[in-house]
Amino acid sequence: MPSAAKSRPATSQPGPDRGPSARGGGALGISRPWQLTGLAALFVGLTAALLFSGAAAAREVSDPGALVRWGLPVSMAIHNVSLATVIGGLIFAVAILPRTAGLRSRTHNGDAPEHPAFARALAVAAVAGAVWTLSAVAVLVLTYTDVAGQAIAGDAEFTRALVYFMTDIDTGRAWLTVTVIAAVVTTALFGVRSLGGLALTLILALAGLVPAALIGHSSSSSDHEGAINSLGLHLVGVSAWVGGIILLALLSGILTGPKPGAGTDITEPTLRRFSTLAGFAFVLVFASGVINASIRVTNWNDLFGSPYGQLILAKAAATLVLGGIGLMHRRWVIPQLGRKGSAMSSRRVLWQLVLVELLIMGATSGIAVALSRSAPPQPTTFAPDASPAFILSGYELPPELTPERWLTEWRFDWLWVAVVLFGLVTYFLGVAKVRRRGDKWQWFRSVNWVIGLLVLTYITSGPPSVYGRVLFSAHMVDHMALTMVAPIFLVLGAPVTLALRALPARGDGTRGIREWVLVFVQSRFSQLVTHPLFAAANFAGSIVLFYFSDAVGFAMRDHVGHELMILHFSLTGYIFVLSMIGTDPLPRRAPYPMRLLLLLATMAFHAFFGVTIMGGTSLLAADYFGNLGRAWGLSAIADQQMGGAAAWGIGEVPTLLVAIGVAIMWSRSDERETRRTDRAADRNNDADLTAYNDMFAKLAERDARLAERNSKLEGR
Repeated sequence: MPSAAKSRPATSQPGPDRGPSARGGGALGISRPWQLTGLAALFVGLTAALLFSGAAAAREVSDPGALVRWGLPVSMAIHNVSLATVIGGLIFAVAILPRTAGLRSRTHNGDAPEHPAFARALAVAAVAGAVWTLSAVAVLVLTYTDVAGQAIAGDAEFTRALVYFMTDIDTGRAWLTVTVIAAVVTTALFGVRSLGGLALTLILALAGLVPAALIGHSSSSSDHEGAINSLGLHLVGVSAWVGGIILLALLSGILTGPKPGAGTDITEPTLRRFSTLAGFAFVLVFASGVINASIRVTNWNDLFGSPYGQLILAKAAATLVLGGIGLMHRRWVIPQLGRKGSAMSSRRVLWQLVLVELLIMGATSGIAVALSRSAPPQPTTFAPDASPAFILSGYELPPELTPERWLTEWRFDWLWVAVVLFGLVTYFLGVAKVRRRGDKWQWFRSVNWVIGLLVLTYITSGPPSVYGRVLFSAHMVDHMALTMVAPIFLVLGAPVTLALRALPARGDGTRGIREWVLVFVQSRFSQLVTHPLFAAANFAGSIVLFYFSDAVGFAMRDHVGHELMILHFSLTGYIFVLSMIGTDPLPRRAPYPMRLLLLLATMAFHAFFGVTIMGGTSLLAADYFGNLGRAWGLSAIADQQMGGAAAWGIGEVPTLLVAIGVAIMWSRSDERETRRTDRAADRNNDADLTAYNDMFAKLAERDARLAERNSKLEGR
């Protein structure tokens, strides 16, 4: 009853805040003690895990002191939470919360004021960004002292050694990069308010996760690329999930508005949108965690019998519990929020569950930091007798390439496996939604999409990728299939068209995936990169710039370079094929004759490039391909010349198929135009043809009159 509710004493139980002061809670919305319980759980979990694993114990040799041994993991924990909060705040601002309040009041320049939840999300992200920057500096300094095995000092020698660590050692460069990214993101958060600018800031913040994935245990694991990719995916999922829960807690008093049910309550749509994101994040976190753990812990005894393995089990159990709570949100709490009789009780359960999530996530984050400070059971250092191939590529030489090994030698690239699985699941969810609505979706498109994803998996994780690290010819097969084969099938799948049909349009001023797709398709950047001339020049010119510069060596030696190579050439090929035969919306399409000319020019360029490589006598990326110590197969230069033949052959056949596709589309376009003209003629009784014939009849009459007049003049 209302009177009973008013007389009830205030408690610390989580629930919808009441009153202006409760709804305010300062710029960050911290108005209840329960909102800080996650931070307390973080340090409790961190301390317990460090003591359990012994990671904070004093070293027998080169001990940096208790300040470093405890200060470094604490600084890392603060860094991780603040980074997650920045990412969560940007995700909420960019894709979940309305930007404007939608009120009748206007500012002095006529613009609608920002929604309070949007403003608070950015305020939280800005403060978290400042903490992220400072904590990154602390981690940088403490990591150096930990590696050097000395206490913090203020003398010139310590400063010179620290500068050397930041500029010449991989770990130091990584943390310096994180610090710079954090500073730039924080600066942007204090000034940027456009959704496009905030989206770019979010991308930059996510880039701040890359250096953390490249250092530590993952960089020196036996399958170092698998460990790096799985850890990177893990960090992305954790940051989005943890950051979102933190934002929900800090927005708890402002989502409901002045009165529940008064028309300003955005709790239900906010929670529903975040629940979808959290579902994908849970799958990503759990799957990537299992993969990463299986690389570091290779037997059951290490998993159950070592402190490292036991911490992994505790972390996995906590993740499953959090997934169960998220399922409760989706199946019970969210549907109840929109019902009149149960809205109040549902809100109380909602914030109670958020409290539990904060506690578990805080403790789990502490365990994760302790794991990063603990030594895994398996050694993570290079053997002193490592082979040249292992030193250069991180992997031993595969067995000699034979025809059957084009099918059997695999090394999964988990980043692209995740991309393929995400594309497969979301595509068929979209198809199911379109068909439930009663619309049709051609099976031909679905089949092509599946084939394209399978080809992409084979290229990035199969024998072309494995042997592409040691044979230039296999690398060229990998490259040309990536840029010419997979894009054809993916383009024919028409994923953008499916997304626009399946995703509902939002009417509350927020931007979902559908709105962001339309913004990107209509952007000036899209107009540039999808312009037929630019797409063709980029498609052809990238090959020359890549292979006749140091970029090819960077892509071979460095993991980031390898992944950027895959991303660039897959996008380059996709955009070029899309501009030729795609049906997805584009800002501009070339006429069919121009498309055929561009394709013919591309075929000629591929032939010229392939012949150039075939006739070349200098080894590309010689410091890599020439030093692998490969005892089987052709010599490095002969293998490179074979790669030129592969570039010529593989480049010509798909291009010819695309040209045939353009010709077919041109023919069908003419047929459609003919049918349209015939239908118009049927509607107006061939009015156009009649007018056309009348024109010629009038011209004939005029000529006859002129002839008659001329004959009369001649008769006179």
